[in-house]
Amino acid sequence: MLLVGSNVGIGKSVVVVVPVLLFALLRFIVAVAVLSPLYRPAKMRRVSRGEWINLFLQAFFGTFLFTLLMLGGVQRTSAVAAGVITSTIPAIVALLAWVVLKERPGPRAIAAIVFAIVGVIVVTLARESGETGSGSFIGNLMVLGAVFCESTYVILSRRLTQTLSPIDICAYTHGFGLLLMLPFGIVSLIGFDFATVPLHMWALVVWYALSASIFSFWLWMKGIRHVPGQLAGVFTAVLPVAAATYGIAFLGERPTAAHGIALACVVAGVAIASMRPRNVPPVAS
Repeated sequence: MLLVGSNVGIGKSVVVVVPVLLFALLRFIVAVAVLSPLYRPAKMRRVSRGEWINLFLQAFFGTFLFTLLMLGGVQRTSAVAAGVITSTIPAIVALLAWVVLKERPGPRAIAAIVFAIVGVIVVTLARESGETGSGSFIGNLMVLGAVFCESTYVILSRRLTQTLSPIDICAYTHGFGLLLMLPFGIVSLIGFDFATVPLHMWALVVWYALSASIFSFWLWMKGIRHVPGQLAGVFTAVLPVAAATYGIAFLGERPTAAHGIALACVVAGVAIASMRPRNVPPVAS
């Protein structure tokens, strides 16, 4: 979650000097290059047609659209606001599971969804009330769209994790993502002068690609095997803190009262949803 949160700020730093479409293309190129050993023809032929369709949909929503909306959003809004909105992913996943999969959430999940919605509304409307000087209504909506795309990715992956390993899903969806992004990224190359980008920014591009596509994914999958789901949910609250810390330390951003209220709502929702239900002893008859 520290990596995911800091990537919000890193993405904002990079899009100042690198066009969003080019940055997105480079992310996929780096990720696919590192994941290339997993693209073995003999192994890929065992993937069914239905699984390929599901993988494409995951790539379209969870890598292609997510990347465009997230990078476009942080270009227009603050890292603090984007971090708060991004941290609502667990609640949005629960909401989509309720609407799409008809998985009725329990009282705690409903509370998390309500708190997340309130938090997003507060941070999104704050600019109109004059509380967020650099915030952008459109940017916040784009980040929220990225959250829904990532949540859709999670919902779609539930079926595939029964037949494919998580790292294979990651590799194949990024392969599709590269193909989808290629024509847009090539257009962004027209007239772009690579020499205008400082060397440390290229280093951030590579780090963002590795961190967003591989490191954070691998660490989360490894950790979730050894940590109860409730406790793992609590750690998602680290995301907005990491994003805010980066924004304050490196981008000169200053959190406002609206950010604090929104963050409190989201963290409260995550905490409630992650609480262990108390074991009620059976009533003696």
